[in-house]
Amino acid sequence: MTKDDIIRMARELGFEKLGRDIEGWVCFTEEIEHFAHLVAKHEREECAKLCESHVRYPARLHFAAAIRARSNHD
Repeated sequence: MTKDDIIRMARELGFEKLGRDIEGWVCFTEEIEHFAHLVAKHEREECAKLCESHVRYPARLHFAAAIRARSNHD
C-alpha cells in the first residue's frame, strides 16, 4: 500500500488536512477505527490474492478463503 493509497482512504473516510502546509489530519475516534478496519481489509485481500497466485499447494484456495473470512471477526 502506497502513501497515496493511505491518503486516498483517509480522505474517503472524511479525514481533513489541518492546513495546506501542515502534515496533520483532523479526525475522530470512529473515523480512526473505520480506517484501521479498511486498511486491514485491504491487506487481507492482498494476502489472499498472493496465496491464490503464488502458492503451489492444492489447499491454496482454502488458505485464501480463510484469510478473507477473518474480515467476519472485525
